[in-house]
Amino acid sequence: MIFGNVRNLHEYPFLEQAVQACFEYAKTHDLRAMEKGSHPIQGDDLFVNLVEYTTTDADKRFWEAHRQYLDLHFMLQGEEQIDLNFIENLEQGEFVPKDDFLPLQGEKNSQVVLREGDFLLCFPHDAHRTAVAVQQPCAIRKAIFKIKI
Repeated sequence: MIFGNVRNLHEYPFLEQAVQACFEYAKTHDLRAMEKGSHPIQGDDLFVNLVEYTTTDADKRFWEAHRQYLDLHFMLQGEEQIDLNFIENLEQGEFVPKDDFLPLQGEKNSQVVLREGDFLLCFPHDAHRTAVAVQQPCAIRKAIFKIKI
């Protein structure tokens, strides 16, 4: 996983071209004004899901990981805690190929807090539990870029 902020993108020249394309797309499109939902960038190989929700308690959320896509969470508004662990440290459920969804259960071993401009890049072994409130519930708007691997 890689946690950073767009103001420091110059520190990540090693990121794959598809990941850099996500940041370029964010520069050239008003993600705050775009309609919620899925927006294709390069067909099924690269697209962005724009979501809005209110964060909540961790025990009301679920763990997930993906095998076919990298997730690039890019915070547009609000603050959200994302709990993290490696899939090997959690109890794995049955993978759902059509949704690229691996359900998991267990405890976190770390966390990040995303605020405006922050991003988190999750790889296949990076389990994540999103929408966790930092101190109190918060309405957020976030772009989740899906990058086929």
